Amino acid sequence: MTLLLYILIPSIIGIILQGTFIAVEHKEKYVPAVILKGAASVMFCILGYIGYSTHFLENCDSSLPKFVFLGLLFGALGDILLNLRFVFEKAGQKIFLAGIAAFLTGHILYLVALIPLSDSLLISCICGIIVAAVILTVIFKSFEVKPAFKIFGIVYIGAVVLMTAIAIGNCITSGFERSAIIYAAGAILFTISDVVLIFNTFGPTTKFSLRITNLSLYYFGQLLIASCLFFCR
Repeated sequence: MTLLLYILIPSIIGIILQGTFIAVEHKEKYVPAVILKGAASVMFCILGYIGYSTHFLENCDSSLPKFVFLGLLFGALGDILLNLRFVFEKAGQKIFLAGIAAFLTGHILYLVALIPLSDSLLISCICGIIVAAVILTVIFKSFEVKPAFKIFGIVYIGAVVLMTAIAIGNCITSGFERSAIIYAAGAILFTISDVVLIFNTFGPTTKFSLRITNLSLYYFGQLLIASCLFFCR
C-alpha cells in the first residue's frame, strides 16, 4: 500500500497540473502555462527521485536508477524550454532547439541506463535504426524542414527510437520483468508523442487535438519511466 501511495500521489498531482497547463496554454496565457508545465514536470522528477532514493532500490545492482533520474531532470528542463519559446517569441527557434537538446541529453542518459542491461543490443539497435529511418523518411516527405531542424530531427528521433528499441529488447530478454515492461511502455508512449509533436509543429496546420495527444502521451510516458524505478531489482 505504501509503495502504491508513493507512486499515485505525485502522479495524480502531476496529471492535474498537466491537464491545467494544457487548458491554460490553449488560452495563450503563456507565462502561467510555463509555470504549470514546470510544476507538472517537477512531479515526475519527484516520483523518480523517490524511486531512486528509497529502500525499494536496496537490492538494485545496476546504474539504471541514477541515469533514469538524471534523464527525468533533463526532460523537465526540456519541458520548460519548449514552452518558454512562446514567451520569448523573438528567440523562439533558438529556445526550441535548446529544448530539443535537453530532451536529447535525457534520452542519451536513458540509453546509458539501458545499454548495460541489454542482452540483445545488436538486434535492438538494428531494429531501432530501421524504424527511425522509416519515421524520418515519412517526416521529410511530408513537409519541408529547415536544415537546422532536420539535423536535430535525425539525431533526436534516432536517439528516441533507439532507446525505445533497446527498452523493448530488454523487456523481452528479461522475461517480461515488471520494471522492464513499465519502462518499455513509457518509452513507446514517449516515441509516439514525439512523432505527433513533429507533425503538429511542422505540418501545414496545428491542431489542438494533436497537442493534447502529444502532451498526454509524453507525460504518461515520463510517469511510467519514473515508476519503473520502484520495481528495479
